[in-house]
Amino acid sequence: MKARLNYVELAPKALEILLAQESYLKTEFIDGLPMTVGLWELVKMRVSQINQCAFCLDMHYHEAVQQGVSVEKLYGLNAWRDMPFYSQAESVALAWAESLTAGERIDEQRYQEALSVFGDKGLINLTIAVNAINSWNRFAKIFKPEIGSYKPN
Repeated sequence: MKARLNYVELAPKALEILLAQESYLKTEFIDGLPMTVGLWELVKMRVSQINQCAFCLDMHYHEAVQQGVSVEKLYGLNAWRDMPFYSQAESVALAWAESLTAGERIDEQRYQEALSVFGDKGLINLTIAVNAINSWNRFAKIFKPEIGSYKPN
């Protein structure tokens, strides 16, 4: 399928906002447990599955592999609740990502659980990360960049 508008070339200043957000998140998720880049990639993959964003799934699969995310975690992601491969932090992050993506109300129990795992700043960063991938998914689903055109660094 031919790509539609090239949003990167046509609106570079607008995209700088999203790219700056990615740059910020990369520094925040690289600090270590529980906020790892691998966890961030799992969140991006799960949200992209929910949103059925083929371009982002392809991209984040390669990024996750590059970050050392196991094959088991990648193939089990769609049924993560029933798979034994995910840490507590990953499970909490995936549940948080699913709830936000679906627009569900976050009850006090889920909020407190996420807060206890990620802390104040970590929960803010996780929420920003979920919102960011939802934004990217919408761009990719509308403008349809060529699948396979992304090349990991």
